[in-house]
Amino acid sequence: MINIKQFSIQLVAAGFLALMAFSASAQAMPEPQALVKEASDNMLKALKDHEAELDQDPQKIFSLVQEILIPHFDFERMARLALGRSWRDASAEQQTKFVEEFRLLLVRTYATAMLEYTNEEIRFLPFRDDVEKGRVNVPMEVVQPNGPSIPMALSLYKNNKDEWKVYDVRIEGISLVTNYRSSFNRDIRTSGMDALIENLSKRNDRAR
Repeated sequence: MINIKQFSIQLVAAGFLALMAFSASAQAMPEPQALVKEASDNMLKALKDHEAELDQDPQKIFSLVQEILIPHFDFERMARLALGRSWRDASAEQQTKFVEEFRLLLVRTYATAMLEYTNEEIRFLPFRDDVEKGRVNVPMEVVQPNGPSIPMALSLYKNNKDEWKVYDVRIEGISLVTNYRSSFNRDIRTSGMDALIENLSKRNDRAR
């Protein structure tokens, strides 16, 4: 299995930042692509505007990520997918606690990715999905200066408020939530759901 931490950082750094290289306007894109571009452009602007502050206090990146990127994710859906069948076996209280700790884990991962961003170029690939179906993949590739291009995609769906939300990220065909599922379910089989939630909570506390 690939390293989850490094995998997650690569996904987020590639998927939400270097979109300035894409030349088309957001108005010319399908709605899900335009959403990704707008969020990315806003994040890039925030990084530039707060560059001096981030040099002095890197922890500020957490509030920027929380404000700009996180609203575009459906963490409950991601949590359900990350647990798979174990979600149905969890109590309502366990589900609520897991969603919150998983959200904090991803926020921390995304924030770390922002600080490690090194100007990789991102190119959108042709968009082929039907937005009327309410579920799409936004394909793109990461262009590395000294290596092969890396294919990736963001999976989005339209919720009952007509909002497009990200629920998965794939790099080279590997799903973020599926990768977490393998790790989480192994921990659940070994120690149980409460222990998994406690371990996530401790990891999040150490990162604060």
